[in-house]
Amino acid sequence: MESLRKKLGVLREAQKGLQEDIRANAQLGDEVENMVVSVCKPNEVDKYRMFIGDLDKVVSLMLSLSGRLLRVETTLDTLDPETEHQDRLPLLEKKRQLMRQLSEAQDLKDHVDRREQAVSRVLARCLTPEQHRDYSHFVKMKAALLVEQRQLEDKIRLGEEQLRGLRESLGLGLGLGIGMGIGISMGYGHY
Repeated sequence: MESLRKKLGVLREAQKGLQEDIRANAQLGDEVENMVVSVCKPNEVDKYRMFIGDLDKVVSLMLSLSGRLLRVETTLDTLDPETEHQDRLPLLEKKRQLMRQLSEAQDLKDHVDRREQAVSRVLARCLTPEQHRDYSHFVKMKAALLVEQRQLEDKIRLGEEQLRGLRESLGLGLGLGIGMGIGISMGYGHY
């Protein structure tokens, strides 16, 4: 349990550092947007803003769908081989549905990637090379930080679930002391 607590502490510290990275990238994003607003035409600014909003949405959608798919696959993998087909069927259907949705989300991501190239070409004409590098860095880090944030949240959630499961298996999560747990199991030996 102590090892899990330490691991969770390390993950939470990493999460704090990641939050700082996210804030710094958001600040860079604000600076880039201000540059775009000051040097680009209104329709180009609108395309930039729409692209940034869509990038956020599509990356979040893909992360959500892939996380849900992973949970369904894990549930299917942990089912007893003797589980009735009718009990597996809803999970298999959910898996198919999530795979289809993830494929559609990937198509959306591909479209957003093509739009990013078009926005980048427009901004290359409006911004200085250094400003364009800031834009490129901001966009690359925005997606990467979203992915890293979700992965870290998932690791923390898993660690908390493992710690909770360990506590419950030791009787600590049920309000039973270790001594009581031992007394109960020893009590069965007297029968």
